This record gives sequence, structure tokens and C-alpha cells, in this order.
Amino acid sequence: MPQRFYPAVLERGEGGAIAVWFPDFPGYVAGAMSEEEAMARASDTLEDAMKGWAEVDALLPQPTPLKLIETPPGSEIIAIIAVGASPPDPSERVNVYLPKSLIERVDRLAAELGMNRSSFFGMAASEMIKRHAGRTGTFGPMGR
Repeated sequence: MPQRFYPAVLERGEGGAIAVWFPDFPGYVAGAMSEEEAMARASDTLEDAMKGWAEVDALLPQPTPLKLIETPPGSEIIAIIAVGASPPDPSERVNVYLPKSLIERVDRLAAELGMNRSSFFGMAASEMIKRHAGRTGTFGPMGR
């Protein structure tokens, strides 16, 4: 999925700590002792925010235009920057009919691997697609 860019406010706090916060995602803050470290953490924090919204089935907000960003009075703003992150790939529930004995074997192996059934099937499908990608005619435009 392509990255989305959101404005982030780089602010100096007490004791020289640096915070990066997102006007569009209240409560999500990346903090560090240097500007560089805070900016490096900002993308991961933005991805966490996007995942948090996806987990409650909320649509991602449109990025606030930079000229509309309001900062708290008295705050020491260093800069307003754009931070990019990839939104989560949404999941979809599907029904699949398989022999019970196969499901039991999958469940046992998944448990041994510390996974659940859905994660196991997702990993298995991804591995098969990877293994067969590039074969002529295997995955055409229709996703066959």
C-alpha cells in the first residue's frame, strides 16, 4: 500500500526532550532526546496510530493542511514536518471449507509456532504465492 503523509509537530519539551505529535492522531507521540532520534521514531508512531484506527474500523482522517495546524500557546515548536507511513492492509473474513483432520493438524502446528489459525493460513498462502510468483500465467491480471 502506498505511503500516506501526515503533518507532525516537532516540539521541545521539559528537560530538552523532543516530541513529535500528530494533529490528526491525538495521543500518538514519538519522543527522544534529539531531533534526529524523534524524527526517526515518528514514522513508526504514525504506523501505530494508523493501526489503532484500523482496529476500531475508523477511516483514516484526511491530513490537516499545514496552515490550519494549531499549536498550544507557549509551546516551543521546532518545526512542522510531514511524516510518511504505510497504512495497514485491511483484513477480510472469508469462509473456507476444509477437512476437519486438516484443520486439527493446522491448529496443532499453529499452536506450536505460537500462532493462531488465521495467521497460519495467511503465512501459508503468502509462502505459496511467493513460491509460485514469476511463473508464466500463474498470477495474471485477474489474480488467478
